[in-house]
Amino acid sequence: MSNSQASQMKRAIVCSFYTNDDYYRAHANRLRKNLETLGVDIDLREIVKNPGEDWASICRKKVGFIAEVCAANPDKKVFWIDVDCELFSIPDFIFHSTADIIGFQRGFSNPMKIGYENRGRFWEPCFWGINTTEQARKMVALAAEFEKIATVRATDDFFFEEAWRAASPNLTFQVIPSNCAVDKGKPSIDSHQVFFRFGSSGQVENFKDKVEQHKGSKSRKKINPKRELLEVAKSIEELLPVKISTKLRMVVDASGVTGVLTGTKHNVYNNKTMVSILKSGRAGNHKEFNKNLEIFKSKSLPDNYESALIKVSSTYLAYAGRESDKKLVLSWWENPYPGNYGDWLTPFIFSYYTTNKIIFQSLTSRAHNKHIVSLGSVGRFIKPESVVVGTGVSSFKYALQPKADYVSVRGPHTADLLLRSGGPKVESFGDPGVLLSRIVPVKRGKTNGRTAFIRHHTHVQAPINLPANFDELSVLLSHPDDVIAFINKLNEYENVVTSAMHVMITCQSYGIPCALVSFKGFEEYVHGDGIKYSDYALGAGVEVLDPVAIDPNLDMAEISPLIKQIQISQEKMDEVEIAIREGLRRIEGK
Repeated sequence: MSNSQASQMKRAIVCSFYTNDDYYRAHANRLRKNLETLGVDIDLREIVKNPGEDWASICRKKVGFIAEVCAANPDKKVFWIDVDCELFSIPDFIFHSTADIIGFQRGFSNPMKIGYENRGRFWEPCFWGINTTEQARKMVALAAEFEKIATVRATDDFFFEEAWRAASPNLTFQVIPSNCAVDKGKPSIDSHQVFFRFGSSGQVENFKDKVEQHKGSKSRKKINPKRELLEVAKSIEELLPVKISTKLRMVVDASGVTGVLTGTKHNVYNNKTMVSILKSGRAGNHKEFNKNLEIFKSKSLPDNYESALIKVSSTYLAYAGRESDKKLVLSWWENPYPGNYGDWLTPFIFSYYTTNKIIFQSLTSRAHNKHIVSLGSVGRFIKPESVVVGTGVSSFKYALQPKADYVSVRGPHTADLLLRSGGPKVESFGDPGVLLSRIVPVKRGKTNGRTAFIRHHTHVQAPINLPANFDELSVLLSHPDDVIAFINKLNEYENVVTSAMHVMITCQSYGIPCALVSFKGFEEYVHGDGIKYSDYALGAGVEVLDPVAIDPNLDMAEISPLIKQIQISQEKMDEVEIAIREGLRRIEGK
C-alpha cells in the first residue's frame, strides 16, 4: 500500500463490538486481522454481557455504540460491520461516496424490489456507512436518542429504521449492489468488486417474533409449495436407510419430480415473450425465434437475466435448428444461463460427429426417448433410456442407474460406483473434452506472454485481486461461436490459471501450461467431494492434479509451482472418439 493510499484509509474508521464468548471472540480476532491488512482505523471492542441480557439486548447496544464512534470521529467516515462478517476491501465507489448513508438494501435485494411493499425495513444492517455530513450524523443521533427512551423490546435495526424514516426526506443515500456480497445477488465478473461476506450466528430467526418488527405495506408470507415439498423430501430422505433412500432418489430423479421441484431454482421468467423465445430456440424454429425476439426488443430493453436467456436460446437454436431431417436427443446441464462452458461442451463436441439436429433433454426431467448423456459430473441423472459416453460423478453419494446403456465413463472411480450400483463393468474411459484439439485445430505459436485467469462459475464472487500480467476470461458462455473464440483465446496465452476443470481439460488437450486452483475461503463452492479430478486424470491417462487452495490476492510466486504442461495422448483421443461414434451408433440404431 502506497503512502497516499494509507493516508486515504485513515479518513475512515470501521467499528464493531463483540461479547466475551468463544464464538464472537474468534470472529473478532479474524475481523481485526482482516481490517489491519486493509490499513483502516479500527474501533473493535469487547463488551460485557450482563446477567439477564440476551442477543436482542446486546444488538440494541449497537445504536449508542455507533453514535459514540461518530461523535469521536467527526471528520471520518464511519463504517459498521457485524463482527462475524468479513470485509475484503473498501471499494472506491463506497469509500469515496458522497451520499449521507450507504449500505445494502434489506435482504440483499435488488433495485427492482425496492420499496416497503417488499420489505418492512430499508437497510440491511450488517454493513453500512455513515458520512461526515450533518444530515448523516443527525440520523445516527436521532436513533440513539430514541433508543435511550424507548420501552419497546427491539434490536438496533428497529431504531435505525425509525431514524431513517424520520430523517430520510433530508438525506442522500446510496444502495450497494447485492452482488458485491459473497453468495448474494446475481454473480458476474462484470459487476463491482466483491468486498463483503455476510455472517450469521443464527440468532435472527430465534428472536424474529420476540422483538418489535416493522411490516411491509403488503407484508405477508410468500408460500412456495415447491420449496416446501423439496424440504419435506430432503427431511424424509435423511431419515431413511441408505439403500432405501438411494433407490427412492433414483426413482424420483427418473420420474422428473426432481426437475419439477427445482425447476425455478436457476431461471424464473414471467415474461411470456421470453418463454416463447426459449421454447422456439429449443425447438429449432428460426422463424418463431426471430419473430419473438423482434417483438421483445421493440418493447423492452433486456436486463441481465433476459440477455442471458436470449443468448442461451440462440445457442439452442444453433443446434436444434440445423438443416437435417434427423434428430439426436442429448442431455447436459443447462444452468446457469447463458451457459457454463464445460457443460455446453456436450452439444459442441457431439455436433462435430453428427449432422443431426440436436434436441435438448433436461437431465432433471422425465425421459421418453433414448438420449445421450456425456460430459460432466451428472451421473446421478442417468436414466434407463440413457446412452452414456464419458460421464462422471462428483461423489459416491448417489448410485448410478444400472439399466442404462454404458459405452464409456469418465474414469475408474465412476466405473467402480457403477459396479457397486449393480451395473455392467465398463473399461472404456475418457472425458470427451480431451478431443477439443481435434475438433478446433489451433496451431499454438508465439504467445502474448500473459496469463489467462478463468474461475469456475461458482467462484465468481471470490474477491480476487489479479496481478498486472493477468487477464480474466469468463466461462459463462454457450454458443458454438463463443466456444471456438474462447478456445482460440486460451491458445494465445503463455499459461492459464483456472478453478474450472473443463478449462484445465481444454488446456491438456492442446498442451497449454495450466494451474488448477481453488481459493482460500471458497474451497467448498465447487460441488462434490473432489473425486472427479482423479477420476478424470486416471481415465485420461495423465497426472492427477487436485485443485490447490491459493490466496485470492494472486501471487505468481505461489502459482508458478502449480503450473503443469500436460498433453493428452493421441491414443487416448482415439479411444474417446471411438466411444462417441459407438454411442451415436447405438442411439441411431445403425
